[in-house]
Amino acid sequence: MLYPHPHRRTRPPGRYPRGVGTRKAALPPERRDELLDVATREFADNGFDGASLNRIIRACGMSKSSFYYYYESKEALFDAAVTRIVDGLRGDLKIPDPGDLAAPGFWDEVERVGTDLMQVAGRNPRLIDFWRLFYATGAPSGEGSPLGRARAGIDDWLGRALAAGRAAGAVRDDMPPSLQGELTLAALWTIDAWALRNLWRTDADEAMRIKCLQVGVIRRMVGTG
Repeated sequence: MLYPHPHRRTRPPGRYPRGVGTRKAALPPERRDELLDVATREFADNGFDGASLNRIIRACGMSKSSFYYYYESKEALFDAAVTRIVDGLRGDLKIPDPGDLAAPGFWDEVERVGTDLMQVAGRNPRLIDFWRLFYATGAPSGEGSPLGRARAGIDDWLGRALAAGRAAGAVRDDMPPSLQGELTLAALWTIDAWALRNLWRTDADEAMRIKCLQVGVIRRMVGTG
């Protein structure tokens, strides 16, 4: 067995909810990476709801009892996969402060941010992994969850970026900011989700064209001209 069942203190069986009164052990780094790699693929390919914990642990040579020694649930495993990806991207992603976009060249800067993200995705496939988990069906994204925090951070950045665009006269100010934000997010997420579904049929040139299309759609919706 790849993950030998660790020794556990004896407790009367069935008298405690799983995990109550225990502290989850930490897998050795290389084994943890293997488990999270397999889990990331499973969640990305099948969504959270469709992902099979049995397939994940079987592919890693784990028993269920071994798995539950390290993780409370499938949701805890998903959270760990998201956290690892986000932590690994921190040094590679250079996202500007939204206030820096408040300039006459607002849309040029937005284009540059998109291009930078494309370049990061080209050299660090973890960014693609992140977006695939971000859009995974049924993904746990409640307040305080790793994905929930990531979504809140993206929403906050986007809201402040649109405010910077309005201050620069590049974004229209004749609609409620909250509606403007929701429209922009809807366009971003719809095109992103389509791009991810068609990722393996898209070459670098087509991916860049889709990125430009995405910015163009948003600019036509909320831009001033």
